[in-house]
Amino acid sequence: MEPSPATAAATPKGASTRGVLLDRAAEMASRLGLEGVTIGELAAAAGMSKSGVFAHFGSREDLVRQTLDWVAGQFVDAVFLPSLRQPRGLPRLQAIMAAWIEWIGAHPDGCVFLGASVEYDGRPGPMREHVASLAGRWHQALEHATAMAVGEGHLAADTEPPLVAFQLQALMDGLHHARLYRAADATALARRAVAELFSRHAVTAHA
Repeated sequence: MEPSPATAAATPKGASTRGVLLDRAAEMASRLGLEGVTIGELAAAAGMSKSGVFAHFGSREDLVRQTLDWVAGQFVDAVFLPSLRQPRGLPRLQAIMAAWIEWIGAHPDGCVFLGASVEYDGRPGPMREHVASLAGRWHQALEHATAMAVGEGHLAADTEPPLVAFQLQALMDGLHHARLYRAADATALARRAVAELFSRHAVTAHA
């Protein structure tokens, strides 16, 4: 009898296999989009039977959602958590942006996390709501990091954290797409744009 999804994930072997499958699914999603991830295609890529994959994911919708959550977790581990080692304020915000730019560069086929916002923007339903929730939480984290930079006296008191967070997100969205038509200098331009944004709001600039 095939184990249930819950049983498969509860065992060390099941958890390990699930991680491998989610890594494969994330690779597929970066090339094909999350809508291109199916249990059949994942089984073929992993060299497993469909029933073997299904043991870890109760449905295709569950697979797609867990794939996005898996990538979001990797994003937090690579971009946000290392920044916490930096001092509060602008150094931490700068570390977030530097790591974010590196994350985009490390995913030449496309960032699943960023791509999902475009992919599900016109697709009403639970998955769109989940993408919106993840994106909203990340925007709140950017706002909070910006507010701390203001509170620490690194950015001017009249700096608007929601606006700066919006601008930073827009710059990273732009980098994600600019690699398509100007791959040679997109990353350098993104770094300059982020630095100029921070400089524009710096206390010394206002003084």
